[in-house]
Parts: sequence; structure tokens; C-alpha cells
Amino acid sequence: MTKEERQAKAAAALEKEKARMYEMFKYEREYAMYLNICGIDEVGRGPLAGPVVAGAVILKKDCSLLYLNDSKKLSEKKREELYDRIMEDAVSVGLGFNSPERIDEINILQATYEAMRQAVSKLSVPPDLLLNDAVTIPGIDIRQVPIIKGDAKSASIAAASIVAKVTRDRMMVEYDEVYPEYAFAANKGYGTKVHIEALKKYGPTPIHRRSFIGNFI
Repeated sequence: MTKEERQAKAAAALEKEKARMYEMFKYEREYAMYLNICGIDEVGRGPLAGPVVAGAVILKKDCSLLYLNDSKKLSEKKREELYDRIMEDAVSVGLGFNSPERIDEINILQATYEAMRQAVSKLSVPPDLLLNDAVTIPGIDIRQVPIIKGDAKSASIAAASIVAKVTRDRMMVEYDEVYPEYAFAANKGYGTKVHIEALKKYGPTPIHRRSFIGNFI
């Protein structure tokens, strides 16, 4: 491939990404009458260990970030790059957490709602509208728009997904240093073969969700 062909291919890919991102801002345009639109998403509902983390992100009205998407569809490198840009460029970012103990106490759905409410409360700018990934959060007196698979359809929700996942992944890497037998840096607390084998051999750690691991111990 010649230099000119590579440049043409790169230019075509960039235009395709710009068109995709135009679609990702569809809901933000639809609700543009609201001043501060906040995307909400969570990470960590399914793992056997570690916290559930919620992100809340208010993007600028003229946000021009490319490559925002469901965090699971992005490489770790791309997530890290976007995390830095979101944290620098967003109007406001809030994070909420709930521990394994709290998850066991009130169940994962209610713990997720608590983390989401906490994330909204941590925003430095009060939102006028919440775009949520699939759910309607109880106990919040702000208009909410639940969007099925919203992290792949809304730029704001995608940004929240990225911030939440990068934050939680970094936490699990730190836990890996404390509990190296469970390979948390690799599996992030999900029930991989290595993780389950370690759980059977060594038993649960303080960050395991007791309500999730009954079939393995």
C-alpha cells in the first residue's frame, strides 16, 4: 500500500468515526433544551469479588471526543486514553461505589442504585437530565431517560461507562497485589477458571461477595 493509499484509508476511517459519533450524540441533541445532561452507567454487577462502581458524566455541549463507546467494546489502551480526556474535558464527573459487604446486605441491584445516586451527588454541577443505561434509578428527583444498551447509543452514557470501568479495573489491579492467588489483575473479579480454582483452594477474601460464591465454596 502506498503512502497516498494509507492516507486515504485513514481519512475514510476518520470520516466513518465522525459519522458514528454523530449518531452517538442523538439523545444529547434530542434533549438539547436541558443545560446539563448527565450520562449514568455502572460496572461490576457480575463479578464474584470487588465493588460495584457507577459513573456519572456531564459532557460539554460542544464535545468533540471521538471513539466513545460501550467500555467493553474498547481496548484497555483506548479506555485509558479516553478516561484521561473525559476527566480533562467533561463539565463534571462523579463516581459512586458500593462494597461487597453492602452488595451482600441489600443485593446487587439495590447496591447499584445506591452507587448511582452517590455518583450523581458527587457531580460539581447539578444535572438537569439523566440518560441512564437501561434503568430508572429510584430516589432521584431529576428527569431520567432509560436507554436500552445506552452505553453503545449515547455518548454521555458511554463516557460514564468508560470512567467507571477504568476506575474499577485499577482498583482490582491494586487488590491483585494484596491477593495475588486470585489473579484479580487479569480477571477483575469475574469468575474465570483460575479465579474459581483459587477460591476453592484458598477460600474467600474480604472482597468476595458471599452471596455470589455459594456454588464454589
